[in-house]
Amino acid sequence: MKSFTVIVADGSFPVHEIPLGYLEKASKIVCCDGSAESLIKAGFEPDAIVGDMDSLSAELAGKYKDKIFRDSGQDTNDLTKAVTWCTKKNYTDLVIVGATGKREDHTLGNISLLTEYAKDVNIIMVTDTGIFRPLCESAVITSFPGQQVSIFAIDPGTEVTSVGLRYPLKKTKLNNWWVATLNEATGENFRLEFIGGRVIIYLKFADTSVK
Repeated sequence: MKSFTVIVADGSFPVHEIPLGYLEKASKIVCCDGSAESLIKAGFEPDAIVGDMDSLSAELAGKYKDKIFRDSGQDTNDLTKAVTWCTKKNYTDLVIVGATGKREDHTLGNISLLTEYAKDVNIIMVTDTGIFRPLCESAVITSFPGQQVSIFAIDPGTEVTSVGLRYPLKKTKLNNWWVATLNEATGENFRLEFIGGRVIIYLKFADTSVK
């Protein structure tokens, strides 16, 4: 991504150098409601704050009133509201940080939403240990020898074939989340082939030490 927008969700604020690096290089930073407080404490400034504002302090609401875009709808979460707002602004290269931690149900929901967002934008989710990337069709993924890789199917029964993984998949049906986890890349890239389903891949950083 040459120019990208970072969306900061209201989970655990990142501490690893890679997600923080995305924040430092972002062309725009969009906060989900109360995540603005953590962002500002970390020394960054939001370009927009999107959500129902149920967790934004009155102090920040006043200070950043010109950057607040309220969406009180209850059919979607604040992350989806932020992605939708970015899409309407034609910010179509998106990086999500802060979407994991705090509550496991929020974490699972946020990760699963990636394939919904991928219909309209180029998007990844960056955590303190790795990157989640949604795939709606077969693709070649840049990697490195020994990189830990896990694959999750959003649509149960999706058949996946791999080239370049230590434990090959051969039209393997992903009927449960564990089926294609804990694999490993053998080279500089690997290929996943599948038809009619959607998958999310997790790519672990080479060094997950937290600074």
